[in-house]
Amino acid sequence: MTQPSRLPGWTRGHVLAHLARNADALVNVLEGRPMYVSGEARDTDIERDAPRALDVQLADLRESAARFQETGAAPADWSRTVELRGGVTDSASRVPFRRWVEVELHHVDLGIGYELEDLPAEFTEREIVFLADRFAGHPDVPPTLLTDGTRAWSTGKEPGDGPEVTVTGSPADLLGWLAGRRAGSALEVADGRLPALPPL
Repeated sequence: MTQPSRLPGWTRGHVLAHLARNADALVNVLEGRPMYVSGEARDTDIERDAPRALDVQLADLRESAARFQETGAAPADWSRTVELRGGVTDSASRVPFRRWVEVELHHVDLGIGYELEDLPAEFTEREIVFLADRFAGHPDVPPTLLTDGTRAWSTGKEPGDGPEVTVTGSPADLLGWLAGRRAGSALEVADGRLPALPPL
């Protein structure tokens, strides 16, 4: 568990510990409690759990995932607004997808042979849409058209607020760039330079 992950400063143990604690944090969200007691408490829990043996990590992952699944299966108003970390709000109906994002991207972050190209196609498309929407209207991102050659997504400032940049690449490379997992060197850029994206 002490081997480095692809996330700066985190071992694979940190990634697994974060995934388990994130499941519990999203249970808190669905039950109307703060996602984390504090940012400091979140970081302390991850540091505490990171050195654990693999069998302990995996047991914790399974148990925390089961708690999240049980909470998600309970009758609830999925149209309600919930509060996430840092005051971010979203529909409760999007919390399961947010958990899916955590699981898939951090699986890649472990650096154990599971790559962005291995992600389910449905997930990749939904996450591109999600991240394009997240950066839409951002004052530091120029009007940008993302395309894999057959589909297209718009992000950044509104067209007309500056020259539009067209970024073309495979779905995996587009997602990797949007999610901060790849620098974008495999992408083709027309009508400008590859935009610098703000951190997620």
